[in-house]
Amino acid sequence: MTLEEKINQAIKEAMLARAKERLEALRSVKSGIILLKTDKGPSHEVTVDEELKMLQKQVKQRKESAEIYTQQNRPELAEKELAEAKIIEEFLPAQMSAEELESKIKAIIAQVGAQSAKDMGKVMGVASKELTGKAEGRAISDMVKRLLA
Repeated sequence: MTLEEKINQAIKEAMLARAKERLEALRSVKSGIILLKTDKGPSHEVTVDEELKMLQKQVKQRKESAEIYTQQNRPELAEKELAEAKIIEEFLPAQMSAEELESKIKAIIAQVGAQSAKDMGKVMGVASKELTGKAEGRAISDMVKRLLA
């Protein structure tokens, strides 16, 4: 079952349950999928990596918005954004723990043969591709910096 099919099914379920917040979040994901499909022409097939990046981007946007709302003392809007982020995260693969991430990045550093912080670009290139959808970019970057320092 593709992501689009899962989202369509979840939209139907949310409509039947009259879950307004869930429906809103799912519709924004569906909109993102449609934009991906039409972005590069009518015959473009959307890859799983593109879908994962789109989902991660939407979650990140909502978390950043919630942070801004919290700073501006608007907790009701922050809660709404965080709830939508949580709904979208249901469609992402499980995120790696810090220990798993560290061991995976150590393996990538050994594979690439990185010695110092100068080699961060090499490590990040491989790590970003391998860990797409499994860890946030910022977490990957921070871990690479820490291990190469």
